[in-house]
Amino acid sequence: MDLAWLSLLALIAVVIISCTSRVNPGLVAIALAWGIVLYAGTQTGNKLDIKTLIGGFPAELFLTLLGVTLLFTQAEVNGTLARVAAGAQQLCRGNRGLIPVMFFLFAAALGTVGPGNIAVAGLIAPVAMAAAVRMNISPLLMAMMVGHGAIASTVSPLTAAGIVASGILQEMGLSGHQWEVFAYNAGANALAALLGFSLCGGWQLLFSRTAPMYEKAAGYDVTAKLVNDNAAADRHLQLAHWITLTVITGLVVGVIGFQVHIGLGAFAGAVILSVFQLADEKEAFQKVPWSVIVMVCGVSMLTALLDKTGGTQRFAGIINHVSTPGTATAILAFTTGLVSVYSSTTGVVLPAFLPMVKELAAVQTGSDPLALASSVLVGGNLVDMSPLSTIGALCLAGAPATVNRRRLFNQLLAWGFVMAFFGALISWVCFSLLWRG
Repeated sequence: MDLAWLSLLALIAVVIISCTSRVNPGLVAIALAWGIVLYAGTQTGNKLDIKTLIGGFPAELFLTLLGVTLLFTQAEVNGTLARVAAGAQQLCRGNRGLIPVMFFLFAAALGTVGPGNIAVAGLIAPVAMAAAVRMNISPLLMAMMVGHGAIASTVSPLTAAGIVASGILQEMGLSGHQWEVFAYNAGANALAALLGFSLCGGWQLLFSRTAPMYEKAAGYDVTAKLVNDNAAADRHLQLAHWITLTVITGLVVGVIGFQVHIGLGAFAGAVILSVFQLADEKEAFQKVPWSVIVMVCGVSMLTALLDKTGGTQRFAGIINHVSTPGTATAILAFTTGLVSVYSSTTGVVLPAFLPMVKELAAVQTGSDPLALASSVLVGGNLVDMSPLSTIGALCLAGAPATVNRRRLFNQLLAWGFVMAFFGALISWVCFSLLWRG
Protein backbone atom coordinates (compact mmCIF):
# COMPACT_ATOMS: atom_id res chain seq x y z
CA MET A 1 0.00 0.00 0.00
CA ASP A 2 1.12 3.56 -0.70
CA LEU A 3 2.86 5.00 2.36
CA ALA A 4 0.90 8.26 2.21
CA TRP A 5 -2.44 6.46 2.42
CA LEU A 6 -1.08 4.05 5.02
CA SER A 7 -0.05 6.96 7.23
CA LEU A 8 -3.47 8.58 6.86
CA LEU A 9 -5.19 5.32 7.82
CA ALA A 10 -2.92 5.02 10.87
CA LEU A 11 -3.88 8.50 12.00
CA ILE A 12 -7.57 7.75 11.55
CA ALA A 13 -7.10 4.58 13.63
CA VAL A 14 -5.46 6.59 16.42
CA VAL A 15 -8.33 9.09 16.47
CA ILE A 16 -10.90 6.27 16.63
CA ILE A 17 -9.02 4.48 19.41
CA SER A 18 -8.73 7.71 21.43
CA CYS A 19 -12.51 8.11 21.33
CA THR A 20 -13.53 4.50 21.93
CA SER A 21 -11.03 3.03 24.40
CA ARG A 22 -8.93 3.92 27.43
CA VAL A 23 -5.63 3.08 25.69
CA ASN A 24 -3.33 6.08 25.51
CA PRO A 25 -3.46 7.17 21.83
CA GLY A 26 0.12 8.40 22.04
CA LEU A 27 1.33 4.86 22.64
CA VAL A 28 -0.76 3.57 19.74
CA ALA A 29 0.58 6.32 17.47
CA ILE A 30 4.21 5.46 18.28
CA ALA A 31 3.61 1.74 17.66
CA LEU A 32 1.83 2.37 14.35
CA ALA A 33 4.50 4.83 13.21
CA TRP A 34 7.18 2.22 13.92
CA GLY A 35 5.18 -0.35 11.97
CA ILE A 36 4.98 1.99 8.98
CA VAL A 37 8.75 2.51 9.08
CA LEU A 38 9.33 -1.25 9.17
CA TYR A 39 6.86 -1.75 6.30
CA ALA A 40 8.56 0.99 4.28
CA GLY A 41 11.95 -0.64 4.71
CA THR A 42 10.96 -4.24 3.97
CA GLN A 43 8.16 -3.88 1.41
CA THR A 44 8.82 -0.66 -0.51
CA GLY A 45 12.56 -0.15 -0.20
CA ASN A 46 11.89 3.36 1.06
CA LYS A 47 14.66 5.13 2.95
CA LEU A 48 12.52 5.70 6.04
CA ASP A 49 14.33 4.35 9.08
CA ILE A 50 14.26 4.48 12.86
CA LYS A 51 16.34 7.67 12.91
CA THR A 52 13.73 9.34 10.73
CA LEU A 53 11.01 8.22 13.11
CA ILE A 54 12.85 9.38 16.23
CA GLY A 55 13.70 12.65 14.48
CA GLY A 56 9.97 13.31 14.34
CA PHE A 57 9.70 13.31 18.14
CA PRO A 58 8.62 16.85 19.13
CA ALA A 59 11.47 17.57 21.53
CA GLU A 60 10.64 21.26 21.86
CA LEU A 61 6.97 20.53 22.54
CA PHE A 62 7.98 17.90 25.12
CA LEU A 63 10.25 20.37 26.93
CA THR A 64 7.57 23.07 26.80
CA LEU A 65 4.85 20.81 28.18
CA LEU A 66 7.05 19.29 30.89
CA GLY A 67 8.63 22.59 31.98
CA VAL A 68 5.37 24.51 32.16
CA THR A 69 3.37 21.75 33.83
CA LEU A 70 6.13 21.11 36.38
CA LEU A 71 6.39 24.79 37.36
CA PHE A 72 2.66 25.26 37.69
CA THR A 73 2.23 21.91 39.44
CA GLN A 74 4.66 23.19 42.05
CA ALA A 75 2.54 26.34 42.30
CA GLU A 76 -0.49 24.11 42.80
CA VAL A 77 1.21 21.95 45.41
CA ASN A 78 2.30 24.88 47.57
CA GLY A 79 -1.14 26.50 47.42
CA THR A 80 -0.30 29.49 45.19
CA LEU A 81 -2.76 28.67 42.42
CA ALA A 82 -5.62 28.25 44.90
CA ARG A 83 -5.00 31.75 46.21
CA VAL A 84 -4.69 33.21 42.70
CA ALA A 85 -7.99 31.55 41.79
CA ALA A 86 -9.57 33.10 44.85
CA GLY A 87 -8.23 36.48 43.75
CA ALA A 88 -9.78 36.03 40.31
CA GLN A 89 -13.10 35.26 41.94
CA GLN A 90 -12.88 38.44 44.03
CA LEU A 91 -11.87 40.49 40.96
CA CYS A 92 -15.06 39.38 39.22
CA ARG A 93 -17.01 40.03 42.44
CA GLY A 94 -18.01 36.39 42.71
CA ASN A 95 -19.68 36.28 39.28
CA ARG A 96 -18.64 32.90 37.89
CA GLY A 97 -19.73 33.80 34.35
CA LEU A 98 -17.33 36.73 34.15
CA ILE A 99 -14.27 34.67 35.12
CA PRO A 100 -13.96 32.73 31.80
CA VAL A 101 -14.58 35.99 29.90
CA MET A 102 -11.81 37.67 31.86
CA PHE A 103 -9.35 34.90 30.99
CA PHE A 104 -10.34 35.06 27.29
CA LEU A 105 -9.66 38.80 27.12
CA PHE A 106 -6.44 38.47 29.11
CA ALA A 107 -5.12 35.70 26.84
CA ALA A 108 -6.02 37.58 23.65
CA ALA A 109 -4.50 40.87 24.81
CA LEU A 110 -1.32 39.32 26.20
CA GLY A 111 -0.75 37.14 23.13
CA THR A 112 -1.20 40.01 20.68
CA VAL A 113 1.69 42.06 22.08
CA GLY A 114 4.34 39.50 21.24
CA PRO A 115 4.67 36.18 23.09
CA GLY A 116 2.16 34.43 20.84
CA ASN A 117 -0.51 31.82 21.43
CA ILE A 118 1.62 28.95 22.75
CA ALA A 119 3.44 31.03 25.35
CA VAL A 120 0.21 32.65 26.53
CA ALA A 121 -1.65 29.35 26.76
CA GLY A 122 1.23 27.87 28.72
CA LEU A 123 1.24 30.78 31.15
CA ILE A 124 -2.51 31.24 31.65
CA ALA A 125 -4.04 27.77 31.25
CA PRO A 126 -2.83 26.27 34.57
CA VAL A 127 -4.14 29.22 36.59
CA ALA A 128 -7.41 29.36 34.67
CA MET A 129 -8.06 25.62 34.86
CA ALA A 130 -7.36 25.64 38.60
CA ALA A 131 -9.83 28.51 38.98
CA ALA A 132 -12.44 26.58 36.96
CA VAL A 133 -12.35 23.52 39.21
CA ARG A 134 -12.23 25.57 42.38
CA MET A 135 -15.27 27.64 41.36
CA ASN A 136 -17.29 24.80 39.86
CA ILE A 137 -16.95 26.06 36.28
CA SER A 138 -16.84 23.50 33.48
CA PRO A 139 -13.17 22.76 32.67
CA LEU A 140 -14.22 22.43 29.01
CA LEU A 141 -15.69 25.94 29.06
CA MET A 142 -12.58 27.40 30.65
CA ALA A 143 -10.29 25.58 28.21
CA MET A 144 -12.31 26.96 25.28
CA MET A 145 -12.13 30.52 26.57
CA VAL A 146 -8.41 30.45 27.35
CA GLY A 147 -7.57 28.54 24.16
CA HIS A 148 -9.58 30.68 21.77
CA GLY A 149 -8.33 33.81 23.51
CA ALA A 150 -4.76 32.68 22.86
CA ILE A 151 -5.53 31.58 19.29
CA ALA A 152 -7.15 34.97 18.59
CA SER A 153 -3.67 36.49 18.91
CA THR A 154 -1.95 33.95 16.66
CA VAL A 155 -1.32 35.99 13.51
CA SER A 156 -0.62 39.30 15.18
CA PRO A 157 2.26 40.89 13.21
CA LEU A 158 4.15 40.98 16.51
CA THR A 159 4.15 37.18 16.99
CA ALA A 160 6.30 34.47 15.44
CA ALA A 161 3.32 32.87 13.66
CA GLY A 162 2.24 36.27 12.39
CA ILE A 163 5.71 36.89 11.02
CA VAL A 164 5.64 33.51 9.22
CA ALA A 165 2.21 34.24 7.74
CA SER A 166 3.18 37.77 6.72
CA GLY A 167 6.33 36.49 5.01
CA ILE A 168 4.41 33.93 2.97
CA LEU A 169 1.73 36.49 2.03
CA GLN A 170 4.44 38.93 0.96
CA GLU A 171 5.99 36.29 -1.31
CA MET A 172 2.54 35.88 -2.88
CA GLY A 173 2.22 39.61 -3.53
CA LEU A 174 -0.26 40.15 -0.67
CA SER A 175 1.83 42.36 1.60
CA GLY A 176 0.22 45.11 3.68
CA HIS A 177 -2.67 43.01 4.95
CA GLN A 178 -1.12 41.83 8.24
CA TRP A 179 -3.54 43.54 10.60
CA GLU A 180 -6.47 42.75 8.34
CA VAL A 181 -5.94 38.99 8.50
CA PHE A 182 -5.22 39.30 12.22
CA ALA A 183 -8.64 40.91 12.68
CA TYR A 184 -10.34 38.11 10.71
CA ASN A 185 -8.73 35.42 12.86
CA ALA A 186 -9.41 37.29 16.12
CA GLY A 187 -13.05 37.83 15.17
CA ALA A 188 -13.55 34.18 14.23
CA ASN A 189 -12.11 33.02 17.57
CA ALA A 190 -14.26 35.50 19.47
CA LEU A 191 -17.32 33.97 17.78
CA ALA A 192 -16.05 30.46 18.58
CA ALA A 193 -15.54 31.42 22.22
CA LEU A 194 -19.05 32.88 22.33
CA LEU A 195 -20.44 29.65 20.88
CA GLY A 196 -18.57 27.57 23.45
CA PHE A 197 -19.63 29.91 26.23
CA SER A 198 -23.27 29.43 25.22
CA LEU A 199 -23.13 25.66 24.77
CA CYS A 200 -21.37 25.08 28.10
CA GLY A 201 -23.80 27.10 30.21
CA GLY A 202 -21.85 30.32 30.45
CA TRP A 203 -24.97 32.49 30.35
CA GLN A 204 -26.40 30.68 33.38
CA LEU A 205 -23.14 31.28 35.23
CA LEU A 206 -23.53 35.02 34.73
CA PHE A 207 -26.42 34.91 37.19
CA SER A 208 -24.55 32.79 39.71
CA ARG A 209 -22.39 34.36 42.41
CA THR A 210 -21.71 31.38 44.61
CA ALA A 211 -19.97 28.11 43.81
CA PRO A 212 -19.85 24.75 45.59
CA MET A 213 -16.24 23.99 46.41
CA TYR A 214 -16.38 20.23 46.40
CA GLU A 215 -18.33 17.13 45.33
CA LYS A 216 -18.88 17.11 41.55
CA ALA A 217 -17.68 20.06 39.49
CA ALA A 218 -19.59 20.60 36.23
CA GLY A 219 -19.92 16.89 35.54
CA TYR A 220 -16.28 16.05 36.20
CA ASP A 221 -15.15 13.54 38.78
CA VAL A 222 -13.56 15.34 41.68
CA THR A 223 -11.62 12.93 43.85
CA ALA A 224 -10.29 15.38 46.41
CA LYS A 225 -12.24 17.89 48.48
CA LEU A 226 -11.36 21.42 47.47
CA VAL A 227 -10.74 24.25 49.88
CA ASN A 228 -13.90 25.98 51.08
CA ASP A 229 -13.83 29.76 51.44
CA ASN A 230 -15.22 29.67 54.94
CA ALA A 231 -13.22 26.69 56.10
CA ALA A 232 -9.79 27.79 54.85
CA ALA A 233 -7.50 28.54 57.74
CA ASP A 234 -5.31 30.95 55.81
CA ARG A 235 -6.29 32.69 52.57
CA HIS A 236 -3.42 35.20 52.61
CA LEU A 237 -0.25 34.98 50.56
CA GLN A 238 2.76 33.82 52.54
CA LEU A 239 6.43 34.25 51.61
CA ALA A 240 6.49 31.00 49.59
CA HIS A 241 3.51 32.15 47.55
CA TRP A 242 5.00 35.59 46.89
CA ILE A 243 8.25 34.03 45.69
CA THR A 244 6.33 31.58 43.48
CA LEU A 245 4.36 34.45 41.94
CA THR A 246 7.60 36.40 41.45
CA VAL A 247 9.11 33.44 39.59
CA ILE A 248 6.03 33.12 37.37
CA THR A 249 5.96 36.88 36.76
CA GLY A 250 9.64 36.75 35.83
CA LEU A 251 8.83 34.03 33.31
CA VAL A 252 6.06 36.16 31.80
CA VAL A 253 8.35 39.18 31.50
CA GLY A 254 11.11 37.04 30.02
CA VAL A 255 8.82 35.52 27.41
CA ILE A 256 7.26 38.84 26.40
CA GLY A 257 10.21 41.17 26.62
CA PHE A 258 13.28 39.02 26.04
CA GLN A 259 12.04 36.12 23.86
CA VAL A 260 12.85 33.57 26.57
CA HIS A 261 11.83 30.05 25.60
CA ILE A 262 8.82 29.35 27.78
CA GLY A 263 9.64 25.68 28.38
CA LEU A 264 13.28 26.21 29.35
CA GLY A 265 12.37 29.31 31.34
CA ALA A 266 9.79 27.28 33.23
CA PHE A 267 12.44 24.66 34.04
CA ALA A 268 14.64 27.41 35.51
CA GLY A 269 11.73 28.62 37.62
CA ALA A 270 11.01 25.08 38.80
CA VAL A 271 14.65 24.71 39.86
CA ILE A 272 14.42 27.87 41.98
CA LEU A 273 11.33 26.60 43.78
CA SER A 274 12.97 23.21 44.36
CA VAL A 275 16.33 24.53 45.55
CA PHE A 276 14.70 26.79 48.13
CA GLN A 277 12.20 24.07 49.07
CA LEU A 278 9.20 26.25 48.31
CA ALA A 279 7.25 23.27 46.95
CA ASP A 280 7.36 19.51 47.43
CA GLU A 281 9.29 18.39 44.35
CA LYS A 282 8.37 14.72 44.74
CA GLU A 283 4.67 15.49 44.97
CA ALA A 284 4.92 17.87 42.01
CA PHE A 285 6.53 15.21 39.79
CA GLN A 286 3.83 12.75 40.78
CA LYS A 287 1.16 15.23 39.68
CA VAL A 288 2.76 16.10 36.32
CA PRO A 289 0.29 14.83 33.65
CA TRP A 290 2.66 12.32 32.09
CA SER A 291 -0.12 10.52 30.21
CA VAL A 292 -1.10 13.76 28.48
CA ILE A 293 2.52 14.48 27.51
CA VAL A 294 2.93 10.97 26.06
CA MET A 295 -0.43 11.31 24.32
CA VAL A 296 0.46 14.55 22.55
CA CYS A 297 4.09 13.73 21.73
CA GLY A 298 3.25 10.24 20.47
CA VAL A 299 0.62 11.48 18.06
CA SER A 300 2.97 14.26 16.96
CA MET A 301 5.53 11.60 15.98
CA LEU A 302 2.94 9.96 13.74
CA THR A 303 1.92 13.26 12.14
CA ALA A 304 5.57 14.11 11.47
CA LEU A 305 5.86 10.76 9.68
CA LEU A 306 2.67 11.59 7.78
CA ASP A 307 4.40 14.69 6.45
CA LYS A 308 7.48 12.64 5.48
CA THR A 309 5.43 10.12 3.51
CA GLY A 310 3.50 12.79 1.63
CA GLY A 311 0.20 12.12 3.36
CA THR A 312 -0.35 15.77 4.25
CA GLN A 313 0.36 16.91 0.69
CA ARG A 314 -1.85 14.15 -0.72
CA PHE A 315 -4.70 15.33 1.46
CA ALA A 316 -4.18 18.98 0.47
CA GLY A 317 -4.11 18.21 -3.25
CA ILE A 318 -7.68 16.91 -3.22
CA ILE A 319 -8.97 20.49 -2.93
CA ASN A 320 -8.19 21.29 -6.55
CA HIS A 321 -10.59 18.59 -7.70
CA VAL A 322 -13.58 19.35 -5.47
CA SER A 323 -13.81 23.14 -5.23
CA THR A 324 -15.29 25.96 -7.31
CA PRO A 325 -14.84 29.75 -6.98
CA GLY A 326 -18.02 29.86 -4.90
CA THR A 327 -17.03 27.07 -2.54
CA ALA A 328 -13.24 27.36 -2.55
CA THR A 329 -13.04 29.39 0.66
CA ALA A 330 -15.22 26.94 2.59
CA ILE A 331 -13.46 23.84 1.27
CA LEU A 332 -10.01 25.35 1.82
CA ALA A 333 -10.87 26.36 5.39
CA PHE A 334 -12.39 22.95 6.11
CA THR A 335 -9.41 21.07 4.69
CA THR A 336 -6.82 23.16 6.49
CA GLY A 337 -8.87 22.75 9.65
CA LEU A 338 -8.89 18.96 9.39
CA VAL A 339 -5.14 18.89 8.78
CA SER A 340 -4.49 21.36 11.60
CA VAL A 341 -6.47 19.22 14.07
CA TYR A 342 -3.53 16.85 14.23
CA SER A 343 -0.59 18.94 13.01
CA SER A 344 1.19 22.23 13.57
CA THR A 345 -0.59 25.23 12.07
CA THR A 346 2.56 27.34 11.87
CA GLY A 347 4.94 24.51 10.96
CA VAL A 348 2.78 22.47 8.56
CA VAL A 349 -0.51 24.10 7.55
CA LEU A 350 0.68 27.59 6.66
CA PRO A 351 3.74 26.50 4.62
CA ALA A 352 1.73 23.75 2.88
CA PHE A 353 -1.50 25.59 2.09
CA LEU A 354 -0.78 29.31 1.80
CA PRO A 355 1.59 28.97 -1.20
CA MET A 356 -1.08 27.07 -3.18
CA VAL A 357 -3.57 29.94 -2.76
CA LYS A 358 -2.12 32.03 -5.59
CA GLU A 359 -2.19 29.11 -8.02
CA LEU A 360 -5.71 28.14 -6.98
CA ALA A 361 -6.93 31.71 -7.50
CA ALA A 362 -5.28 31.76 -10.93
CA VAL A 363 -6.99 28.61 -12.21
CA GLN A 364 -10.39 29.48 -10.71
CA THR A 365 -11.67 32.66 -12.30
CA GLY A 366 -13.39 34.88 -9.78
CA SER A 367 -11.43 33.70 -6.75
CA ASP A 368 -9.68 36.32 -4.63
CA PRO A 369 -6.19 35.39 -3.32
CA LEU A 370 -6.60 37.37 -0.10
CA ALA A 371 -9.99 35.76 0.59
CA LEU A 372 -8.49 32.30 0.05
CA ALA A 373 -5.46 33.14 2.22
CA SER A 374 -7.73 34.42 4.99
CA SER A 375 -9.70 31.16 4.81
CA VAL A 376 -6.50 29.18 5.33
CA LEU A 377 -5.55 31.28 8.35
CA VAL A 378 -9.01 31.19 9.94
CA GLY A 379 -9.68 27.51 9.23
CA GLY A 380 -6.22 26.36 10.29
CA ASN A 381 -6.15 28.32 13.54
CA LEU A 382 -9.70 27.78 14.82
CA VAL A 383 -9.15 24.06 15.35
CA ASP A 384 -6.05 24.51 17.51
CA MET A 385 -8.21 23.78 20.54
CA SER A 386 -7.75 20.13 19.58
CA PRO A 387 -5.64 18.36 22.24
CA LEU A 388 -3.43 17.12 19.39
CA SER A 389 -2.41 20.74 18.80
CA THR A 390 -0.16 22.59 21.22
CA ILE A 391 -2.80 25.05 22.50
CA GLY A 392 -5.32 22.33 23.34
CA ALA A 393 -2.57 20.18 24.80
CA LEU A 394 -1.47 22.97 27.15
CA CYS A 395 -5.06 23.56 28.31
CA LEU A 396 -5.44 19.82 28.88
CA ALA A 397 -2.12 19.54 30.71
CA GLY A 398 -3.01 22.55 32.86
CA ALA A 399 -6.13 20.89 34.24
CA PRO A 400 -5.77 19.88 37.91
CA ALA A 401 -5.55 16.20 38.82
CA THR A 402 -9.16 16.29 40.01
CA VAL A 403 -10.35 16.70 36.40
CA ASN A 404 -11.08 13.64 34.27
CA ARG A 405 -8.42 14.46 31.68
CA ARG A 406 -9.34 11.58 29.38
CA ARG A 407 -12.89 12.87 29.09
CA LEU A 408 -11.61 16.40 28.55
CA PHE A 409 -9.25 15.09 25.84
CA ASN A 410 -12.15 13.56 23.90
CA GLN A 411 -14.27 16.68 24.32
CA LEU A 412 -11.51 18.97 23.08
CA LEU A 413 -10.86 16.63 20.16
CA ALA A 414 -14.56 16.72 19.24
CA TRP A 415 -14.55 20.52 19.56
CA GLY A 416 -11.56 20.67 17.21
CA PHE A 417 -13.52 18.81 14.52
CA VAL A 418 -16.56 21.03 15.15
CA MET A 419 -14.32 24.05 14.61
CA ALA A 420 -13.30 22.67 11.19
CA PHE A 421 -16.95 22.94 10.11
CA PHE A 422 -17.37 26.25 11.91
CA GLY A 423 -14.32 27.70 10.17
CA ALA A 424 -15.65 26.56 6.81
CA LEU A 425 -19.00 28.23 7.48
CA ILE A 426 -17.43 31.51 8.61
CA SER A 427 -15.07 31.55 5.63
CA TRP A 428 -17.88 30.86 3.16
CA VAL A 429 -20.13 33.57 4.60
CA CYS A 430 -17.44 36.22 5.10
CA PHE A 431 -15.08 35.55 2.20
CA SER A 432 -17.49 34.32 -0.47
CA LEU A 433 -20.93 35.80 0.20
CA LEU A 434 -19.92 39.10 1.82
CA TRP A 435 -16.41 39.62 0.43
CA ARG A 436 -15.88 43.05 -1.09
CA GLY A 437 -12.26 42.64 -2.13
